[in-house]
Amino acid sequence: MIVVTAATGQLGRLVIANLLKTTPAAQIVAAVRDPAKAADLAAQGVQVRRADYTDPASLDAAFQGATKVLLISSSDLGNRVAQHRNAIDAAARAKVGLLAYTSVLHADRSTLDLAAEHRATEDAVRASGLLYTLLRNGWYVENHTGSLGAALAHNALAGGAGEGRISAAARSDYAEAAAVVLTQSGAVEQVYELAGDSAFTLAELAAEVSRQSGKDIPFHNLPQAEYRDLLVNLGLPVPLAELIADSDAQAAKGVLFDDSGVLGKLIGHPTVSLSAAVKAAL
Repeated sequence: MIVVTAATGQLGRLVIANLLKTTPAAQIVAAVRDPAKAADLAAQGVQVRRADYTDPASLDAAFQGATKVLLISSSDLGNRVAQHRNAIDAAARAKVGLLAYTSVLHADRSTLDLAAEHRATEDAVRASGLLYTLLRNGWYVENHTGSLGAALAHNALAGGAGEGRISAAARSDYAEAAAVVLTQSGAVEQVYELAGDSAFTLAELAAEVSRQSGKDIPFHNLPQAEYRDLLVNLGLPVPLAELIADSDAQAAKGVLFDDSGVLGKLIGHPTVSLSAAVKAAL
């Protein structure tokens, strides 16, 4: 039985959709905070169980009978390590055969602010004594294409990544990789560094948006503090604005670049291209 946590999130839903292609629905558990939000999954025959990262008892119940667990990282910045440890401890108590965790690209050496919580979680996974695999996901292309509406409205794309190349892939690519790891027979690797097959700068992204939209959308590169303030003025919470601005600043240093091609090899086809991602977003 395969348990997917955070199953009603954007990544979790895609993972389950991929699992359903090869795995009987009754052998899939959608572990969610609010089962009411997973009614559509239940209608497909997927088992729906309540699982709250802050409630160890709910995790014990959700993981009962599990052979494999996909721990999708929490979005509760600053509180994720304790939450993840609750899930890891529950997986250990359930004696699951494989614990997979969605980490971040090059977590062991990444200078991204968000990498610290992932490193601490990886340490906890290793200390659990369970067979594990770390899905070190690179940047989601949706992190950028999701804001193209604002770029078109303001006739400019703002950011702070400079000439840094970003090896982004679609959320669907990472979800497919997770499903492959959860369903493949035999041993799995302990660490997968996952990133897009090709990389782009934000200036190249702006040029592609201009080409497809027919509008001139220049890229405006901003200092980290200025970009953070812009995001706050646009309504983002300060912690999230600081994380995004830091991520762009680190991207400028090459932290989000990877040319290993591991993701495409794992899923058996090229990752979504920049042009296709922009087309879908527009």
